[in-house]
Amino acid sequence: MKEATSQRQTSADAAGDTSQLPNVSIPTIYRRIDLATLIGILGTFGLIVAAIAMGSDAEFLNIPSILMVVIGTLFATATSYTGAELRKSGQVIGETILGTNINPSAMAAGLLDLAVVAKKKGILVLSNYDSELKKDGFLHKAVQMVIDGYTAADVEFFLSQELEADIERHKRSAGITRRASEIAPAMGLIGTLVGLVQMLANLDSPETIGPAMAVALLTTFYGAILGTIVMAPLAVKLEKRSSDNALIKIMITLTCISIAKQDNPRKLEMMLNAELPPSKRIRYFD
Repeated sequence: MKEATSQRQTSADAAGDTSQLPNVSIPTIYRRIDLATLIGILGTFGLIVAAIAMGSDAEFLNIPSILMVVIGTLFATATSYTGAELRKSGQVIGETILGTNINPSAMAAGLLDLAVVAKKKGILVLSNYDSELKKDGFLHKAVQMVIDGYTAADVEFFLSQELEADIERHKRSAGITRRASEIAPAMGLIGTLVGLVQMLANLDSPETIGPAMAVALLTTFYGAILGTIVMAPLAVKLEKRSSDNALIKIMITLTCISIAKQDNPRKLEMMLNAELPPSKRIRYFD
């Protein structure tokens, strides 16, 4: 009992002494508009506009057709999901468009910094790095669990549950977006059929058939653009962001489990490199 009390006191003393603590650098998570997404969408629309401009003088703008495709796609997609799912999906899509830029190699190095400090100075010392830990909410929560004395099994269980929930949330958002990409061309076809019916009802005026046919086909055009150029690529981007986000959280989970077990940081380095792509692997101790 006296020995355990002495160990706790030593750790507490170490946690309070910040004069000689090593530096720990956790990469800052920041959001900005993803240039690849922006350039891809604007570039594709630019090519379409250029092709229209170099062609005939046909009118390609029809507000009723745009409204039918866009609003019809939103309503039809909403039918398949709940309001809460759609709201969460909107948040995830917004985060995807803005983009979360995290260098996994830099994060791995920062996590190893924490593991080395915990191994040399004691787990409670990590409380002195609160400002660095708060750069990532998941990391801050995970390290705080270790500081509070949760066992490695508890840390693994709770963090894995949160990770699975986060992956499911991104997967659901990607599914909603992919569903919208399937509905948009169908709404365009429905709009075309409506236009054809209206055109056939006025065959007594042959001079109106050409313009009416052009307007009817515009809804298919708009549906193809919305589904193929916007929603389908956005669904792929969501899946990619989900994979990147999961990688960071898996590395954080492995690090906190390792710290809780008081493993050798060299072992943690090998585990982190096993998760990282070959081009992103680090040599922390070499």
